[in-house]
Amino acid sequence: MKSRYIIGFFAAFLVLGMLLTAGYRLTYDHVMERQEAQARDEVSGTESIAAEGEKVTNPEDGEEGFYLCELQGFVAVYLSDRKTIYEFTEIPVTDLPAEVQQEVAEGKYVATVKELYAFLENYSS
Repeated sequence: MKSRYIIGFFAAFLVLGMLLTAGYRLTYDHVMERQEAQARDEVSGTESIAAEGEKVTNPEDGEEGFYLCELQGFVAVYLSDRKTIYEFTEIPVTDLPAEVQQEVAEGKYVATVKELYAFLENYSS
């Protein structure tokens, strides 16, 4: 009688282990398929606006450059059309010197990417 219970518990434990293993395997396969699909979508579905270091031009007026403006208390970088956001920063406007705060409030113009990143490096730390 005792051996029947032992065999029953062993069989139940074995079936439970097989079910857990199968569930883990199905979940793992599902996650891997989603990651592969997402990677394919990112590679084929993205479009680059401008590579870092390239000049950004606005075909309407031929003007190049960027504008530094305030957005919700932080400095934001806009393209030359002043509508398209190029980059968000974590630089609070209140941390800038008064003169630079005024320039940013008016929309400080920066001609090149090199000047832009020099400005951001100076005030980001």
